[in-house]
Amino acid sequence: MNAKHNNSLDGFELFLLSDGEKKITEKVFTGMSNTSDFILMKEDHTLGNLLSERLKQAPHVMMAGYKIGHPNVPEVLLRIQTDGSITPREALVTACKQLVAAYGQLGREFQKELALRQYADQGDQANANNNNNNGMGGGY
Repeated sequence: MNAKHNNSLDGFELFLLSDGEKKITEKVFTGMSNTSDFILMKEDHTLGNLLSERLKQAPHVMMAGYKIGHPNVPEVLLRIQTDGSITPREALVTACKQLVAAYGQLGREFQKELALRQYADQGDQANANNNNNNGMGGGY
């Protein structure tokens, strides 16, 4: 640990799992039917909010929410309640698969647009070079 900041973690401790540490653990919540709490290690509001909002859109999810216990502890508590036709774990797995597919498609579209932009920029640069070489540089 850094001697100056005893309450903070070293950079890699914020996102790398320790030996034997599980990324996600499930604990059935006995206070409500069809409800589980999931602890997501080495995560923050980014994933917690993304998952809970996707889960709220799912037809069999009655409730989804998350909280961060402490700003210096990189773990998310995600609670999911379903209507009983699927388990909270199944709802979480489905939401994760949907998000991976959606962001995979976004990545592919971004790469395609980037390649088109680079191709167009090369064409613009070639046209500018041709105009300068042909004596059409803009000065009269």
